[in-house]
Amino acid sequence: MAKVKVRSELRFLLNGETVALADVGPDETLLDYLRLRRSLRGTKEGCAEGDCGACTVLVGKLAGGKLVYESVNACIRFMGSLDGCHVVTVEHLRGEGGQLHPVQQALVDFHGSQCGFCTPGFVMSLYALWMRSPDPSVVAIEKALQGNLCRCTGYEAIVRAARAISTYGQAAKDPLAAERKRVTKALAAMRDGARVVIGGGHRRLIVPASVDDFAALLEKEPTATVVAGSTDVGLWVTKQMRDISPAVFIGGIEELRTISTDKGVISIGAGVTYSEAFSLLAKRIPALGRLIDRIGGEQVRNMGTIGGNVANGSPIGDTPPPLIALGATLTLRRGKKRRTIPLESFFIAYGKQDRKHGEFVEAVHVPVPVKGTHFAIHKISKRREEDITATLGAFHLTLAKDGTVKAIRIAYGGMAATPKRAVAVEAALLGKPWTEANVQAALPAYDMDFTPLTDMRATAGYRSLVAKNLLMRFYLETTGTKAPITVSRQEAA
Repeated sequence: MAKVKVRSELRFLLNGETVALADVGPDETLLDYLRLRRSLRGTKEGCAEGDCGACTVLVGKLAGGKLVYESVNACIRFMGSLDGCHVVTVEHLRGEGGQLHPVQQALVDFHGSQCGFCTPGFVMSLYALWMRSPDPSVVAIEKALQGNLCRCTGYEAIVRAARAISTYGQAAKDPLAAERKRVTKALAAMRDGARVVIGGGHRRLIVPASVDDFAALLEKEPTATVVAGSTDVGLWVTKQMRDISPAVFIGGIEELRTISTDKGVISIGAGVTYSEAFSLLAKRIPALGRLIDRIGGEQVRNMGTIGGNVANGSPIGDTPPPLIALGATLTLRRGKKRRTIPLESFFIAYGKQDRKHGEFVEAVHVPVPVKGTHFAIHKISKRREEDITATLGAFHLTLAKDGTVKAIRIAYGGMAATPKRAVAVEAALLGKPWTEANVQAALPAYDMDFTPLTDMRATAGYRSLVAKNLLMRFYLETTGTKAPITVSRQEAA
């Protein structure tokens, strides 16, 4: 690989200003930078974990040569991820002749604010929605606001305001629309092909110039913290006060942000966010699209990556169980060498994955279910939206012409120390007629596959009961049976 040019500053746009920042730590969040260093205090700190949306700002980035603005959580977004981006805060909004911006005026007129603490976050989330969809449906508004919490106003007034924004102005004439060409040109000019290195010794912030540069870096420094979307690593800093130095930020690497389909397999680069993957996955594998809609709020989906969700190895990560059920594979890379393994074999034990020193997840390859097979995902959580999984089951079934089970893959999250297949249950069903009696007879095999734990999200008994009931639900869905079937607590004990 040719020698890479190195620079010692981050370059980005902040509202209408070009910023070159050389004094920044690997764990400095965008929220702290805005409030403490720039006195832009319209961006609020509520939860510091990406849940409440009070810190919402827009980040514009070039994707395939096009400028895309997305709402993100500034509280868990690190400065190191902003090289070559445009950060827009609530202070940048303005209407014609010094008036309020249409989004702000609509919220005023429709009484969408009481204490006002959460209001700037709502404004920015609605701003992002309005710019891409000037006449949104109520469903689209509710989806855009999944990651914004209000504890005093209630959402009816905010939704009514969102429906009325375009009566106050035109999105096509908004400053962000009018300045799009200029901003696009400015961001493109910042792409100089250089590696960014700020700091010295252990405490360093690194932004690789390319995927090859990243591979070479990680091979030399295998203990570095790799940061993609920071929806998990952000909490390591804000909640656990962990040292993530040296930190390598890979969210801007174009080669890791590709998604494509070839011969019935969808290949997803490790840097592809949930939002970027949604359109293709929802079209080709609808159950995955519905699941993505329940992962965090829109701000989290705009930041979090499927590759990061896999690489993190959490037993309650939402995407590994369905990907395992589909028979997905994983491409791992170390330096110039690559290997591809079944995704299920990547997870070894709690906190341990089949990843060598200096190796990273480069891509996930997901087979599209063929016509005539049955695939479903069921997530159980305390809140339906924007909540962490208690138990998640994924089911992929192929029936023979005579109605017997030709192939079946069942995988769960929240039931073991890793995402895990229910191999004993699968074996109990394989080759047998797909009937209620046979499904019921297979349920005791769950106790051979799983010994779940009790924690703040669910008890072990509840998880065991739910896991069995999810299989029964899948049976009902595949057969069109209308009679409700449940497993008793006694049978689950």
